[in-house]
Amino acid sequence: MPIELGIWRIDGKLQRVTASRLDNESKLEDFLEQDPNLLGTDVLIIGRQVTTGFGKKIDLLGINADGQLVVIELKRDRTPRDVVAQLLDYGSWVRDLSYEEITEAYEDYAGSDQEPVQFEQAFSDKFGASPPETLNEGHQLIVVASELDPSTERIITYLAQGYGVPINAVFFQYFNDGGNEYLTRTWLHDPREVEAASSRAVAGSRKREPWNGQDFYVSLGEGDDRSWDDCVRYGFISGGQGRWYSRTLEMLFPGARVFACIPGTGYVGVGTVMEEVQRVRDFTVEIDGEMIPILKAPHLVAPRMDKNADDPELSEYLVRVEWIKTLPRGEAIWETGMFANQNTVCRLRNRFTLERLLEHFELEE
Repeated sequence: MPIELGIWRIDGKLQRVTASRLDNESKLEDFLEQDPNLLGTDVLIIGRQVTTGFGKKIDLLGINADGQLVVIELKRDRTPRDVVAQLLDYGSWVRDLSYEEITEAYEDYAGSDQEPVQFEQAFSDKFGASPPETLNEGHQLIVVASELDPSTERIITYLAQGYGVPINAVFFQYFNDGGNEYLTRTWLHDPREVEAASSRAVAGSRKREPWNGQDFYVSLGEGDDRSWDDCVRYGFISGGQGRWYSRTLEMLFPGARVFACIPGTGYVGVGTVMEEVQRVRDFTVEIDGEMIPILKAPHLVAPRMDKNADDPELSEYLVRVEWIKTLPRGEAIWETGMFANQNTVCRLRNRFTLERLLEHFELEE
């Protein structure tokens, strides 16, 4: 069952704001098309009302930064079981879409724009990087509804947790409080848990190794704007000087475990994420019991952490970390065959690397 969300207005006394129905559910589809981040995940929409090979229409089709397709289907006036069955049918179709079919779908979708762009350009504009060489190594199926009956919730749970089917439900509720409109979102299951279960289920049939749902690789390239010494002293990891370098920090969530690696040196630390990403000018640290901006902190080793601080595209971005164990550069962990990547943050799937790191840092899975 999703967590019930309640809203109260404080106006001398508590007054509950009750949820109501959107006048037109297609308005929600419009919202999701305009800003798919409403789902809480970064998605590029590549089609609306996409016709499948068997004549049905997918409400919204998107793709994420990993090249996985995301099928978004609104419940509308269908029975909950019908929309789940429809979504599984769509999954059977999108599973086999080729790179060429995906790019064609986007170009058909964007063709109505006055100045349409190619898929690769749109992907790069959205995620700050070129598309992976291989697209569609996995997909996600999302039911959008205001509510589902208990039977349908059990079916989704059975498929997602029992058999690793990448299906989930997200609930949007509409509130109108004296002319002020609000939209709230809750998930049936934590999306990260569904992704991890799906990853484990397909590990034997895909080239990609499964992800455990908590561990991330962090590339900490040092320079005038970034120093490992500052990260250790003040408890953070960072990236920036371009959206390609900072955008992946948004993947990190409180409770995630990060392994910091200095390129060309090796792994130097492991810690737990405490807060979501913040721009450098908004990040604070505690000095003598007082919270002050990181840019005013004493003894910073990086002389230009404030570089481009006023530019949201080029600024440095920081994620607060509670370090479990850190190492000086001279004791960095590195073995031939260990994982390294040019992205600032990515999911740590490589089993060889993870086993070595757990051993060296004396950690449990």
